[in-house]
Amino acid sequence: MEEHTDFVRFKRGKLRQPKNIIKIKRTSTPDDVAAVLAKERNRDNNKHTKGDDEEDEAKEYGDVLDFGGEVSGKNRHITHGFHLVEGKMKHGMEDFLVAENRKMKGYDLGLYAIFDGHSGRKVAQYLHTHLFHNILKEVIIIEPDFWENPASALKRAYKKTDNEILKNVVGARGGSTAVTAILINQKQLVVANVGDSRAVLCRNGEVKQITVDHDPLKRKEKKMVESKGGFVSEKPGNIPRVDGQLAMTRAFGDAKLKEHITVEPDVTIEKIDKETEFIVLASDGLWKVTSNEEVADCIREMKSGQKAAEELIEEALLRGSKDDISCVVVKLG
Repeated sequence: MEEHTDFVRFKRGKLRQPKNIIKIKRTSTPDDVAAVLAKERNRDNNKHTKGDDEEDEAKEYGDVLDFGGEVSGKNRHITHGFHLVEGKMKHGMEDFLVAENRKMKGYDLGLYAIFDGHSGRKVAQYLHTHLFHNILKEVIIIEPDFWENPASALKRAYKKTDNEILKNVVGARGGSTAVTAILINQKQLVVANVGDSRAVLCRNGEVKQITVDHDPLKRKEKKMVESKGGFVSEKPGNIPRVDGQLAMTRAFGDAKLKEHITVEPDVTIEKIDKETEFIVLASDGLWKVTSNEEVADCIREMKSGQKAAEELIEEALLRGSKDDISCVVVKLG
């Protein structure tokens, strides 16, 4: 049985066409999100109160702040929003996300993530509960100078979480992408990713991709796979795959292919200044049908992160995306 240490608040929104679009507020535990997506689509507000164990967890790893996705600092007003829709792939919803704010050790943290599962939902579900927990544990216990040099702590947390998954969560099949972003004091953004979920940032009207799509055909990625004894297939009419199976070179889980892929993330650090307008994290259900520039143009004039996230998913559906789609938008006023 999985141990769940965070808490969650939901607020049901109106269903918009198609019927499987669901609006979820303040998500931080996967079982509750899974219940909403799979079993509780017609229920009203579902509130969960922290118990003693969760209170202890909050004290150790930071309090989740209850301000509905908005926070104001000395110079900025930040609002985040998120949206998910189940695709038409007949495998059930496999996307999970995180969008929350915490205070920890005197730092204001925005925690954002997208987890896009494949060959099942278990890995993405586990990441949803445990990855930020492991990252913050690395920060507090092992590397208190995270704020100056976060890359090594993030890589250790990713590896530790993957080891837990391979040992306790999933067998030979099943894995997930991950893109995580930590906004520190509204001034610095630390982003890590494996797989093809993506993050972009818009600054002074220019959009910048701040993650790496781990495409098997990219020279660096293909060389890495081959150096481990694997191969990349390039069959006509099909997407490139590691060992003819996986459409990415980096992922959590996927034990059958682990000797030939890696869970080591690419880590990027971005300065957040007055020219920074917004940040978008999304699964490939969005990026398959829209470019970075089109995403930026779609939401550039919007003030609300929530409305922006909903608009992006609606646009992806209009363009024929059939995959699960999850999206987090952080707007910086």
